[in-house]
Amino acid sequence: MKKLNNNVLVALLGIVLGVLLTLVVFKLLPERKFDGDYNRWRKLNLILQEVQKNYVDTINMKAMTDAAVTAALAELDPHSVYLPPVELTESESELAGNFEGIGITFNVPNDTVVVLNTIPGGPSEKAGLVQGDRVIRVDERVIAGVKMPQDSMIRLMKGPSGSKVKITVKRGGEIIPFDIVRDKIPVHCVDAAFMIDDTTGYIKLSKFTRTTYREFREATSKLLSQGMKKLVFDLRDNNGGYFDQSLLLSNEFLQKGDDVVYMEGLHRPRQEYNADGSGKLKDVELAVLIDEGTASSSEIFSGAIQDNDRGVIIGRRSFGKGLVQEPVNFTDGSGIRLTVARFYTPSGRCIQKPYDKDYAYDIYERYAHGEMTSADSMKVDTTALFYTVKGRRVYGGGGIIPDVFVPMDTTRATSFFIKANKKATQMRFAQSMFDRYRSALSKIDDFEKLDKYLDSINVGGQFLEFAARVDGIKPAKGEWEESAPYMMPQLKALVGRFSKLGDEAFYRFYLPIDDTIQTALKTESSTVL
Repeated sequence: MKKLNNNVLVALLGIVLGVLLTLVVFKLLPERKFDGDYNRWRKLNLILQEVQKNYVDTINMKAMTDAAVTAALAELDPHSVYLPPVELTESESELAGNFEGIGITFNVPNDTVVVLNTIPGGPSEKAGLVQGDRVIRVDERVIAGVKMPQDSMIRLMKGPSGSKVKITVKRGGEIIPFDIVRDKIPVHCVDAAFMIDDTTGYIKLSKFTRTTYREFREATSKLLSQGMKKLVFDLRDNNGGYFDQSLLLSNEFLQKGDDVVYMEGLHRPRQEYNADGSGKLKDVELAVLIDEGTASSSEIFSGAIQDNDRGVIIGRRSFGKGLVQEPVNFTDGSGIRLTVARFYTPSGRCIQKPYDKDYAYDIYERYAHGEMTSADSMKVDTTALFYTVKGRRVYGGGGIIPDVFVPMDTTRATSFFIKANKKATQMRFAQSMFDRYRSALSKIDDFEKLDKYLDSINVGGQFLEFAARVDGIKPAKGEWEESAPYMMPQLKALVGRFSKLGDEAFYRFYLPIDDTIQTALKTESSTVL
């Protein structure tokens, strides 16, 4: 018992001494105060320094710094962001009009990369890849049938110019490896440019890159030579890009002295931009197509056209992103995109929508409130009233509200159509058709001939057989008759994309079932402006 008491005593003394020693050590350390303007940016820097010098365990300072910067920017607007080196490189290469990689366009039906096209003169074409090849491995990494995200697949195939990568494909029943040397690949932003009829041209623009103005001029020159008097300019799902390119495109349509846009911020005085009158399309009738995916530079262009009464805006309310983003790049390859000002249309409308609690879910809210299907459900801030050059009323509150509203069509969605969409049956069918008719499709470069050829091989009948055999999907009585007017152009578009016409075939086949384009063709500017 005595021994036990001694042990207890020793233990108690150890605890007390430990506490005392802790207190002494803490007390003997010099009192440290952060001097200077600690409540501003220096505070973060000093904290990180302290962690690096004195934290008890080994830590990843790079990851911690990145997390701190990301968290700090999260307190600002939703578009001021930190970009690590990989993400910064990807974003800049996309907008620069080129990237470094192997040079293919592809779809991923059924968890497998299928080559749609090889970029002419690109590394893949030179190595021998062809349409329809299924990519199963990149170097030693299997990417087929493993449910890998598409962005991960892209990153595996991208890489610096001059680097080598082994691409293994399945072609028919044969497995073929290719050693490919990556190179700079041009990225085109004009997806399609063709004449709809004798006087009406159509241009689909996917983004505003460094090459947008040059590509647009080339496209419009071609269409003007073919007799274009009216242009249907499709900016749906165009999420923007370089600001200067939107200025150049606006200038093509506006008269000398017309206002295009102005920007203003707390630390940025108002700066206005005007047309110089040198544009080549000032007399071309214009219809601009927009939707909820139209953002940034696309909205600048649309706002300039609308406020100057230069063309008709058709579709649904645009996204509402009108921020001036200033890049700040660091020596480690990372950078931030900082919002420094807002864009305003010539009439004074702020393009940027409010940063409310539902900002990230705004598009979903539009669906929920019926805005996509009914103009009456559109949120319009009637207090934010502005006027165009001719005195027409336009409203602010974020985004560009179209002159002519076109609802999203939900009436064609039969049970058969919905089931096929969920299983991506149409895409996989298109691939199977290319496998079967590769030789013929790869030679057709005329749209009328392509249309007749697809009719001759009974695309509709073969699709029904494929859907039943592969996915177990069969239309109920009367469903195919109801779905065919919509699904047949879709099927022809997907199969036609494998022809020499590429995306042009895709968009041309969609024309008859695209309500927004059909509305544009029927709308006379004089009836709206």
